[in-house]
Amino acid sequence: MKRTSFRPSRRSLIRGAAAGAALGPLGFPGLLRAQPAPVKVGILHPVTGALSYSGTQSRAGAMLAIEEINAAGGIKSLGGARLEPMLADAQSRPDVGAAEVDKLNEAGVAAIVGPYASAIAIATTQAAARYGLPHVVDVGTADQVVSRGLTNTFRFSPGVSTIVQFGIDSLTRINEAAGKPVKTVFLVHEESAFGTNTANALNAELPKRGFEVLETVKHANPTRDFSNIVLRIQARKPDLIIPSNYYDEYVLFTRALRQQQIDVKGIYSILGGGASSYKFVKEFPEAAEYVMDCNHWFDPRKPAALALKEKTEKMGLFYTYEVYLNYNAVMYLADALERSKSVAHDALTAALASSTWDKHILPYGPTKFVNGQNTGARPVITQVLERDIKVVYPPEFSSGRSVFPMPPHKT
Repeated sequence: MKRTSFRPSRRSLIRGAAAGAALGPLGFPGLLRAQPAPVKVGILHPVTGALSYSGTQSRAGAMLAIEEINAAGGIKSLGGARLEPMLADAQSRPDVGAAEVDKLNEAGVAAIVGPYASAIAIATTQAAARYGLPHVVDVGTADQVVSRGLTNTFRFSPGVSTIVQFGIDSLTRINEAAGKPVKTVFLVHEESAFGTNTANALNAELPKRGFEVLETVKHANPTRDFSNIVLRIQARKPDLIIPSNYYDEYVLFTRALRQQQIDVKGIYSILGGGASSYKFVKEFPEAAEYVMDCNHWFDPRKPAALALKEKTEKMGLFYTYEVYLNYNAVMYLADALERSKSVAHDALTAALASSTWDKHILPYGPTKFVNGQNTGARPVITQVLERDIKVVYPPEFSSGRSVFPMPPHKT
């Protein structure tokens, strides 16, 4: 864990290094004493290990928000107190994440933002609950994150049940509009809480909508060879493939499908780790084209969302959901600090729970928490079209029209 306050750059974010920021002129100690105490915020993500790419992207989003808040005068109700990020690395492991919570609590943080992955979030929120330490969860979609009655936990983004339900509703409507070309489905998911929860929900809900699940296959993290899974798909000949996995595995899997010329009517992801990623589209455009995804996304109608995209890309980073979800999670926390006028855990927890914040850059309604879940959060359906990512559903957020079923591979 590192204590820092800095303007993020690509190099510093990747390495997790801290660049010092001067608090005032050294020749005037009286001015230094007049500064309000900074508000320490734990920024906890897996910046090393198997999930390091997503963890680094997550940290970038959080740091961009902190930079903007401090540049705008800090937390005004606390005399302009600056947010001081305390960087922590979960190393892609739940046990390490929980241990980092202990260190952050000892360091005196007011709250924690993170930690991206569901399995890590289950561990870190439980650890934070021991101290009554407010924990804003950025992604962590598994139901268990908010189903254990932890009053310190606030997941700003939608959970897996909401996402799966919306994804199936949208798939049903899109399929019906196309004349119902999809009848059979093959599920592929990573083995942790995120993928397992998603697959379980899909297996329960898809048959109710008339879809037959031919097979469900899980894979380890990491997995570097998907040839056996692709062969099973080739043998079963499904109409639709639904993958749920993290970025590296998602990219390898869809590339393997492309290389083996697997023709299906659609690749429709539920929380696909690469499907809604500009990095995937730029680096592997042929594998990405026509892929659809039910996932987190920004509101393309909001100038602030596009401005953050531009700022992120100028840093040499891709504008992924990890960036803007963490950016909004920190902004939501800052609003609660303003309203609570306190860094005390109980006061801040109450402010987070009662939030009606609506200054986000996401396709959400006003923030409203019920049992730790922001019920104003919602996903959208995206599709890769002509080497760009478009929102294709729901209509009020759409920036393009879906192509479904997808065209067959050209031979």
